[in-house]
Amino acid sequence: MGIVAGLDSSSGSTRIVVCDADTGAVLRQGYAPHPVEAKSPEADPQVWLLSLGEAAAGGLLEGVQAIGVSAQQHGLIPLDAQGSPVRPALLGNDKRAQVAAADLVDALGGRQAWAEAVGSVPQAPQPVAKLRWLARNEPESAQRTAALMQPHDWLVWQLLGRPARRTTDRGAASGTGYWSAVTGSYRPDLVELALGHHAALPEVLGPWEAAGTTPEGLLISAGTGETMAAAFGLGVGVGDAVVSLGASGSVMAVHHEGLADSSGLITSFADATGMHLPVVHTLNAVRALRGTADLLGTDLDGLSDLALKSSPGAYGLVLLPYLEGERTPQLPHTAGTLSGLRRDSMKPEHLARAAFEGMLCSLADAMDVLRARGVQVRRVFLLGAAAELPAVQAAAPPIFGTQVVVPQPAEYAALGAARQAAWALGVSQGTLAPHTPPAWQGAAAQVLEPGDELAVGQAVRQQYGATRDQIHPGAFGGA
Repeated sequence: MGIVAGLDSSSGSTRIVVCDADTGAVLRQGYAPHPVEAKSPEADPQVWLLSLGEAAAGGLLEGVQAIGVSAQQHGLIPLDAQGSPVRPALLGNDKRAQVAAADLVDALGGRQAWAEAVGSVPQAPQPVAKLRWLARNEPESAQRTAALMQPHDWLVWQLLGRPARRTTDRGAASGTGYWSAVTGSYRPDLVELALGHHAALPEVLGPWEAAGTTPEGLLISAGTGETMAAAFGLGVGVGDAVVSLGASGSVMAVHHEGLADSSGLITSFADATGMHLPVVHTLNAVRALRGTADLLGTDLDGLSDLALKSSPGAYGLVLLPYLEGERTPQLPHTAGTLSGLRRDSMKPEHLARAAFEGMLCSLADAMDVLRARGVQVRRVFLLGAAAELPAVQAAAPPIFGTQVVVPQPAEYAALGAARQAAWALGVSQGTLAPHTPPAWQGAAAQVLEPGDELAVGQAVRQQYGATRDQIHPGAFGGA
């Protein structure tokens, strides 16, 4: 069918993969960092274009027929009536809108009202909360705001030469806080509630639709957010969950319908295929491992080696890893707890084991929030550098109670964007049906089974759960 490209504009860099449109085989790759301050809550969108140009240098895109765009989520680019940014983009790591998010919850009548409206309760990263912050803190910028875009929307628009038509996709739109994945429609009244007036919103495209074609004939697909693109690149489907091990953690799963969750534990995203992608976040994952490693004077590899010298259950030690407070369960002001100290358990290897088990049990709790809402989990994809640690691979299958897949490191968000480009190209050429994405080969991966350790994992979870419920009774009472 041809050659396609996927580009992922993340918070720190642009990565491009050029792929065979039929098989997904990677032919070429490009990379360039963003010339921005790390961890800054704001950025000039032009730096994303500069990074894109650098990543595509040297004829990387020669022969490419279609491009898909993945980009960091929860960014907000407010535009004036002429289409120019009224201020630097507000990024997903911006925490300044926490009070604004709480204000919005009250303004609509509570968490249940938001869950029913858009499938999620406002959080600081979401564009709807950023709009409220902008209206309260920069009223002149807010007044000049005539249109709203997110990073992937803006990049697609730039690649197409800034046409009158502005587009987005279901995945990115579902993270705004003013588009519902359940109804498939915007809630412009929520934009007005947050910003104080109407603002133009991009047209939401279907997964296989093209945003347009450049004058040179290059097709640009709808694009999507990084999370959705990575899921598409991995090839996950119904019955699959993806557990991401970063400093914080997340569990997402493919589901046939959107979920309205008044507790706020579930964020109901749309995916890049027409399905839904409910996500549950934890505030503490690998940061609990790093903290324990620091305490024991080692690194993550050393911590893993220590943990494997212990045994499941860590001689009764239980670490509740709520070091930064916790989002799942909702315990924002709590601290971590180490329980079960006895003379024979006070050894470095048992503490190391408790750290791994605590992190994984906390993520299993998050997974149970989804399961309680009818989400099937028959297989877990484990992502992040920590997924390669032997202690994680030993403990994860029995604790999660299911097969665990550890994919080889790859640019999955960029691959998902390229796969979407191949889909749009195939539909435009009549070689693919709108509801049938290209059947690319799945991610190369290591597959781990719980095997005979399943009962052991259940015992570890029972020990963890008993400690959690004793110290934080009713923590999951509303889940």
